[in-house]
Amino acid sequence: MIIKSAIFKGSSTTVTRCPKTDLPEYAFIGRSNVGKSSLINMITNRNRLAKTSAAPGKTRLINHLLINDEWYIVDLPGYGYIKAKPGQRKKFQIIITDYIIRRGNLACLFLLLDSRLEPQKIDLAFITWLGESGVPFALIFTKTDKISASKFNNNQKAYESVLSETWEELPPVFKTSAPRKLGREDILDFIEEINSSLKTK
Repeated sequence: MIIKSAIFKGSSTTVTRCPKTDLPEYAFIGRSNVGKSSLINMITNRNRLAKTSAAPGKTRLINHLLINDEWYIVDLPGYGYIKAKPGQRKKFQIIITDYIIRRGNLACLFLLLDSRLEPQKIDLAFITWLGESGVPFALIFTKTDKISASKFNNNQKAYESVLSETWEELPPVFKTSAPRKLGREDILDFIEEINSSLKTK
């Protein structure tokens, strides 16, 4: 897939204020500081479409990015570590869960995982919740340029081992590196495949 246009369409404080559209949406989420903004910029081939920051937890709203006038990338707030008061953290959690559960045109949720880390309880809990809620999702391992191939393989196998205990079929998995543009075509091909299947329904 060729990205011809990528336009920021606005930020929403709640799912009810999101754009009124039937176009398929592909949301990206992960723990704070997992490299979400860098990955979105890499996929769209736009350096500043999603705002990156050295400080984690900067995405606080639901951000819609219109791609090729045909589908949306949705940049969701991160979960986990956020420099905010407990009440604010709860608010962000509500924003996330409401969007994921109530957004009818969500075609797939991409859950980002830091490839340098072994399976984290918070990520595993989120994966379990997605499965129990019937949310279509895929896993994206980020920052693979910052880890050896053998270490990454060990971490990926560890995730697969844990998930295999309760999952009959594992979700799609993508290996990425924003600086090297690794995984870009695989993710775009996956999105294009889903878009094509939606058009035939």
